Amino acid sequence: MSNNLGSFVIADSSKCTGCRACELACFTKHNKDNNVGYTVGTVEVPVIPRLYLVKDEDVCMPIQCRHCEDAPCLNTCPVKAISREDGVMVVDNDKCIGCKTCLLACPFGAIDLQTQYKNGKEVEQRGIDESNKVAYKCDLCKEDITIACINACPNEALKLISPIEDKKSKNIKAALSLLLTNK
Repeated sequence: MSNNLGSFVIADSSKCTGCRACELACFTKHNKDNNVGYTVGTVEVPVIPRLYLVKDEDVCMPIQCRHCEDAPCLNTCPVKAISREDGVMVVDNDKCIGCKTCLLACPFGAIDLQTQYKNGKEVEQRGIDESNKVAYKCDLCKEDITIACINACPNEALKLISPIEDKKSKNIKAALSLLLTNK
């Protein structure tokens, strides 16, 4: 089995109420260097999470990166701004040129292009008087041991899936079932 099978967060749409706690937790976790605290009065940059809620009459659930084994975003990025680190697809904002290739390649629509902020201010493109737009996606809160969206969900609609661990668990259950059946 490939060691590229990274973990990802999955949502149970039957439990999601659309409260957006996951979006706010994600935004807060990834914007500490932009002077974002835990109260509304401390937010000086647009609230842009790395996941987003899809909500209509039939479904309500967050969409975020699945950290694909054969990641189309990684394979199509012309400047190699997307890489895999410990099974997690990450974007190097210093390399990203905002070409949207990864956005178009993502089969889940989990990548967006957003203005980059640093220390609460828009980062300008090199040599141009315009804001720098970069690929923006879930990185499983790689800088922390906890995943903000999962911890924030009041209905436990989000959970971390590890394909390798999930397979092991299913193998053990199947083996135990066979043992009990053959007794």
